[in-house]
Amino acid sequence: MDLLIYLMVFGPMAAAILSYLIGRKSKACRDGFVWAAVAGEFLLSLCLLFLFGNEAGERLVALEGVCGFGLTFTAGGFRCIYAAIASFMWLITGLLSPEYFAHYRNRNRYYLFQLITLGATVAVFLSGDLYTTFVFFEIMSLCSYVWVAQDEKEGSLRAGVTYLAVAVIGGMVLLMGIFLLYQEVGTLIISELAAACQGKNLWAAALCMFVGFAAKAGAFPIHIWLPKAHPVAPAPASALLSGILTKTGIFGILVISCNILVHDELWGAFVLVIGVITMFLGALLALFSVNFKRTLACSSVSQIGFILVGVGMLVLLGEENTLAARGTFLHMVNHSLFKLILFLVAAVIYQNTHKLDLNDIRGFGRKKPLLKCCYLLGALGIGGVPGWSGYISKTLLHEGIVEYLHAMEEGHLHASILSAGSVKAIEWIFLISGGLTVAYMCKLFAAVFLEENRDAQVQAAFDERKPYWRSVSGFALTAAAVLIPVMGMLPGLTMDRLADMAQGFLGVHHAGHAVHYFTWVNLKGSVISIAIGALVYFLVVRGWMMENGTYVNRWPEWLDLEEKLYRPLLVKLLPGILGWVCGVMDKATDVLAKLLPSLGAGIAGVMDIFTDGIVVLLRKTIYRDSPQQGELEEGNALTHVIGVSLNVLEELLNKTIWRHHEHRKDLEHWFVLKYSAFKENATVIGRSLSFGLVLFSIGLCATLVYLLIAALI
Repeated sequence: MDLLIYLMVFGPMAAAILSYLIGRKSKACRDGFVWAAVAGEFLLSLCLLFLFGNEAGERLVALEGVCGFGLTFTAGGFRCIYAAIASFMWLITGLLSPEYFAHYRNRNRYYLFQLITLGATVAVFLSGDLYTTFVFFEIMSLCSYVWVAQDEKEGSLRAGVTYLAVAVIGGMVLLMGIFLLYQEVGTLIISELAAACQGKNLWAAALCMFVGFAAKAGAFPIHIWLPKAHPVAPAPASALLSGILTKTGIFGILVISCNILVHDELWGAFVLVIGVITMFLGALLALFSVNFKRTLACSSVSQIGFILVGVGMLVLLGEENTLAARGTFLHMVNHSLFKLILFLVAAVIYQNTHKLDLNDIRGFGRKKPLLKCCYLLGALGIGGVPGWSGYISKTLLHEGIVEYLHAMEEGHLHASILSAGSVKAIEWIFLISGGLTVAYMCKLFAAVFLEENRDAQVQAAFDERKPYWRSVSGFALTAAAVLIPVMGMLPGLTMDRLADMAQGFLGVHHAGHAVHYFTWVNLKGSVISIAIGALVYFLVVRGWMMENGTYVNRWPEWLDLEEKLYRPLLVKLLPGILGWVCGVMDKATDVLAKLLPSLGAGIAGVMDIFTDGIVVLLRKTIYRDSPQQGELEEGNALTHVIGVSLNVLEELLNKTIWRHHEHRKDLEHWFVLKYSAFKENATVIGRSLSFGLVLFSIGLCATLVYLLIAALI
């Protein structure tokens, strides 16, 4: 297992460097090499899944001393499945990327960071401790920034700044949480946390870690990077950002919920509330959007909310959380596949039209049946329509909410933090959010594949455009899309087996009762959501959101959190307040320095004498040196050897070159003094705040140099 994991983590990173060098000579060879490297990664992930996917326990693989604390990896059902999903998504996007990037600049740079990010993403899922998770989480975040800024246009660079700011701030808060956790429990090994965390108050650490992971997942209120980054990032990169990188954030939240605050009702309610807000807000933003990729980005926010609702319910349900846990995992898998398909459809549209506004791309897919079919498979899946895989995971999530509600009504939960009315409201928000999903998917389908463009010449150009994709791109997209109905129609053979393999990571060790997915009790929730979606589409989208046959963005500008809250707060308000505080403190320091110089010097002198006296007293009593046989009078073995050698050299020179002017000096004692002074200065400097700030500045400069090099490659 050791070699297999090392190849999966570090193999893509080594291939990244080789791909860059090959790309300097031949672009075609570079494209083939990149795809071969990703295909190799996928085969390795399948081997790992086959060999270790069903293991109940986890065996740690450690690289001692690397990055200071060492790096630890492990395998298991959940981890192996998501490593395979990540590799599969890179494989499918790799088949379409050469066609999509045919007219792009800096393709070498893109592929370099794409492969590094692949290795880092797989490493996050295979990480055995939270320190390893953090190291590769940050590598993944920094390298994927290049994807967002790939175009180097104003919008891309601005979105890149947003993405990088969220990633860096989230990463630093995550690191603080990891420090707090380690201080309290003394371990970061994930498999040891459940036992080590029992009976301890770890809320501060958990909240800090949640902020860091939720920033990457795209949860409210730090979801702002998704709607900003996806419209400007290349579509294959958007598929990976939305489909797989967000799941690294969910991975971290699951570690907290299933290993640190296990069955903590307050934590479960907190995650549930965040999930409900994220779920509904994302669906609402997607409904209002008139940009194809922005709609998909906001949809990702909503689907992350669905997953967080599942996480909240699996915590609240305690030992009876099997359905919620399985639904959470399966919706993670489903969302990865949905966004892979839908963003690749967006890639085909953009590479043919170079536009994403619904009014501009209207009618593009009217006479493209295979592209239309691929979109429909993804849209029906994400809409939770029976017969498609999304229905299975959404049914399990809904059943988790219903189970909790029944337990409350029957009196099995004696002191719940939530009321029955609030849980019922959450159930309806869940169903309404599913309805909004159906509505905005219908909006995209009608605009691109059913309606005609208002410009007849543009519509004629769309209809006559053949071929609109290469056969290999069509094969890749179709192969991924077919998985959705297969998994949805055969859940017992596909999805239930995946859930069985993964549920151990979620703290579930029993199968729970069987779910009959296609009975009316379970179909009813899907029917309600579809009915709500149809009403919203025909009454709201076709009515209020269209004006003279044109799609109109009705979302108020003043509700833009980034432009109206975060940027003013971080760029203007916070620096202004801190600058004012620093100014006041500088002035106060100057006043005190003028008024109390003599008093300050006197106090300092008394304190020096007092502390020196205590030190001398302790050295003469409690901490006096014990005599040891063979102990040197001064210095250590190193200074003694060097000093004796210098004395011998001095004596030799006195008898030769310096025989008329001999030098008589105890060089051993001289070297001991110099060595002691150097060591004392190094200790003082190493413990000083200034030295820490210098190191921080060097690190910051190194980061900036890295970003500049990335921009120029």
